[in-house]
Amino acid sequence: MIKSFAKINLGLEVLGRRPDGFHDIRTLFQSVSLHDDLFFFPDEAGRILVSGDDPEVPWDESNLIHRAARALSARRPGAPGVRVEVRKRIPSGKGLGGGSGNAAMTLRALNRLWGLGLDRAALADIGRGLGADVPYFFEGGLCLGEERGDRISPLEDLPSLPLVIVLPPFSCPTAEIYRSHRLRPAPEAKLTSSGEDSRIMRFFETRELRSLENSLEATVFRFHPRLQDLKALLLSRGAELSLVTGSGSAVFGLFRDRRRAEEARRLAEEVFPAILAETVSREQYGRDIRAGV
Repeated sequence: MIKSFAKINLGLEVLGRRPDGFHDIRTLFQSVSLHDDLFFFPDEAGRILVSGDDPEVPWDESNLIHRAARALSARRPGAPGVRVEVRKRIPSGKGLGGGSGNAAMTLRALNRLWGLGLDRAALADIGRGLGADVPYFFEGGLCLGEERGDRISPLEDLPSLPLVIVLPPFSCPTAEIYRSHRLRPAPEAKLTSSGEDSRIMRFFETRELRSLENSLEATVFRFHPRLQDLKALLLSRGAELSLVTGSGSAVFGLFRDRRRAEEARRLAEEVFPAILAETVSREQYGRDIRAGV
């Protein structure tokens, strides 16, 4: 069994549209204790089989686990088959990176099980072809993500902090959020953010969480106004930082005090399901993912 952790974005700045149709961004990734469990078994018939306990997730060949296994099997003709079973805790379509983390952990596990001997950089390069944030999950902890979010620079970790993650019963399709954000003329939705006015760049000097922002939030809130109310609720109960993570729909609140976090979780749960978690350092992340392989 290997743990596959969720992530949140402590800040996200959209810098511009790329020639390939994607967007350049600057973001702060942070791993959190919410995780899926992945179980790997040999398949004597040489097949790649993926199943899980969440009926809302497609477990067919479109699943990122399946795609990751196929990408690795192409590196080794005659690779043995594998059956992957997933105990799912990270809901899909919430901006928590569940599918991307599953893909990264599949690459990591099968590299070991199949004896391919690929280093982390090679695995991250394969992961980049599966999703922009897949490379992050080979690092964990606090990292800067640049370009499409796939150029990863590890940063000094924050102390372990409690957080509330609110999980609305709807998704925010990433492509739709970016497309709508691009078309909006409002200043808060502009697609440029120079290094000089970047709150993320200032964070490197101040380590001040309160100053961080997600420039996609205005667009997400236009589609789902109740998420803005949830953010306000978490801030009113003492959150140091509250943001939509990624393109949504999950909203998190990062706290200094666990008791206040638990109180905020109870209040948020009157609106949507909410869980209490904590940030995970790179050291702890590495220990936990190595323990299963």
